[in-house]
Amino acid sequence: MGFRGRIEALSAEHVGGGLPGPELERRLIELGFVEGADVELLHQGLFGSDPIAVRVAHATIALRRREAMAILVSAEIPT
Repeated sequence: MGFRGRIEALSAEHVGGGLPGPELERRLIELGFVEGADVELLHQGLFGSDPIAVRVAHATIALRRREAMAILVSAEIPT
């Protein structure tokens, strides 16, 4: 298991390349990346490259790192 946390907000205004900010935010919401959702990092490409695999709402989704940078997450504190 990897990093776990909760989505606090989406902010795609400073994410470079790819889709315009509002379009990227809309697509992330459609995939289940909504405020309050629990997320878990499942896999990262070799040497910090793309893609990464994330579990959100019982679904596994592959994202580019620049897309994932639009998702603001607070870390889950282990008990």
